[in-house]
Amino acid sequence: MNNKENFFKGIIKENPLFVSLLGMCPSLAVTTSLENAIGMTLGVFFVLVLSNFIISLIMSNSKLADLVKPVRIPVYIVVIATLVTIVEMVMHAYLPSLYFSLGVFIPLIVVNCIILGRAEAFASSNKPLDSVIDGVGMALGYGLAIMTISIFREFLGNGTLTVWGDLQVNLTFIFDFLKIEPIAMFVQPVGAFLTFGLILATITAIANNHKNKLAKKVANNG
Repeated sequence: MNNKENFFKGIIKENPLFVSLLGMCPSLAVTTSLENAIGMTLGVFFVLVLSNFIISLIMSNSKLADLVKPVRIPVYIVVIATLVTIVEMVMHAYLPSLYFSLGVFIPLIVVNCIILGRAEAFASSNKPLDSVIDGVGMALGYGLAIMTISIFREFLGNGTLTVWGDLQVNLTFIFDFLKIEPIAMFVQPVGAFLTFGLILATITAIANNHKNKLAKKVANNG
């Protein structure tokens, strides 16, 4: 696998949320606004990329790897927890509104199976540079997924898109034109699962259609 394939696999073929269905609960919980999704993406990006890099460095050293292998999962968690603590402290100090909005889901990044899964499945057995590329791709794929969900949920539920702080796009005129009200259900928990399900159904339909076209093309050429 070259660097390009390593990078793009996390965005498309192995998207952690839309394909692997990892870390669903915290992901759906924070997607009530685009701002929350962007904030969570930044936190996960920092933790995932650096944890992949550090764990790869540890496991690439044969002497350290021999010591760590019997207790590798606790070691991974210590590395991840340290990085999450840094993210939490920085957010609390410089982005207090985002910190309180994300709440308990910031420290829960520690047990996010996307991060621990990449540490065990990739970083532990690949070189640091490859692990960083993998982390960047996976983090971007995760971020694009939760931002897509949040855009639908906030727009349909409130008629707005809160990009960051006071930077908000008011789209209620669309609802006024259609003479309907925003659907508050979409910013509630049930709306998260409904939106996620509809997006997954759309992605599955597109993928199946693509596979069918390829199969017909191969059959015709054969």
